[in-house]
Amino acid sequence: MKRLFRSPLALVILSVAVIGAGIAIYWQFYMVAPLQYRTQTAEKGDISQTVSANGTINPVTLVSVGTQVSGTVKRLYVDFNSKVQKGQILLELDDALLTAQQKQSAANVQSAEASLELATANEARMRSLFSQEYVSRQELDSAVQAKKAAEAQLKLTLATVEKDRANLAYSVIRSPVSGVVVDRSVDVGQTVAASLQTPTLFKIAQDLSKMQIDANFAEADIGSIRVGQTVRFTVDAFPNRNFQGVVKLVRLNPTTVSNVVTYDAVINVENPEQILLPGMTAYVSIAVAERKDVLLVPNAALRYKPANAEIQKLPANPSPATNSSGDAQKNNGTRPGGTQGGKSKRDAFSGKVYVFENGKMKPVSVTLGITDNRNTEIVGGEIKAGEQVVIGEEQAADKSTSSGSRPPMRLF
Repeated sequence: MKRLFRSPLALVILSVAVIGAGIAIYWQFYMVAPLQYRTQTAEKGDISQTVSANGTINPVTLVSVGTQVSGTVKRLYVDFNSKVQKGQILLELDDALLTAQQKQSAANVQSAEASLELATANEARMRSLFSQEYVSRQELDSAVQAKKAAEAQLKLTLATVEKDRANLAYSVIRSPVSGVVVDRSVDVGQTVAASLQTPTLFKIAQDLSKMQIDANFAEADIGSIRVGQTVRFTVDAFPNRNFQGVVKLVRLNPTTVSNVVTYDAVINVENPEQILLPGMTAYVSIAVAERKDVLLVPNAALRYKPANAEIQKLPANPSPATNSSGDAQKNNGTRPGGTQGGKSKRDAFSGKVYVFENGKMKPVSVTLGITDNRNTEIVGGEIKAGEQVVIGEEQAADKSTSSGSRPPMRLF
């Protein structure tokens, strides 16, 4: 046996057998399966580009009812969701102190009237004595001044009575508008203090059949929003129902949070069924651009980049892109979306898709239009409807993998 393995021919045969076994094991366990490409047809259709934001539904007119006087709540006449009319009593405060103050002011009026009567009599007496030269001119002037002071004091006390009467009337809180009570902040026995800031007792929505949405749009989207645009939105309470509104106003006051700038867009909403309630979150979508019967490709085709290098290269000077009508678009140094010849060009930018030609993938440069986040409009490029564009790749199923062996490994 030792002589057999020492023979050169035996060593050659043994080496060939070992190499053959290694190749067989490699093909069975470590051979990477060929790639298969997933494609989709470029088709013509309609597309709409939208901007989205979240907002809050609020009444158009929300009145906060407060109090101008302090006191303890003695009686409540309304509660949450109560419908009220203008001038209707909402609550009453304890008016004991206010009533006593009014009585004190009334007593001061009587004292001032008595003082005025005395000053008037003194003035008349001084005038009679002055005409007989029994008193000096200075004494007469003092009597006249005392009468005028008594008249002023009477007017002051009468004004104090009017103020106390008004404060007493303010102890009865009435509704300033007709509407629905959406918030009540006090209860019977609670003390409210109207000192530096007027406390809010109720919030009344004037008309719940007309609501508005305050939606915050990013500064990148606010340039596409115009007054009068149609708005579609949904709410969590009715997930299967779409609602509509109209942009009323884009407020110029920006809001900056963590260096993110947003603008408030006010949207008018009709609510005849009154199913949209104050405070609901609205998911707003506004269509800012629409195209009809244009060439569309999936966004996955624009994101796809092949891993291998067996692809035709783009020419150094690609031919001019053509728009959807077949006319060539010349750049002439202008940016996409700029103006040329007095006409506004369609907003667009460049991209690349891959198509199959003669069994090989070929990159095609295209000019892009609007997108709905699933498909993108093609406004220029050497691609036609019906062509297959590559959207991804996947590895073909290998027998060894399906039989439960180890997954394929890439050699270094």
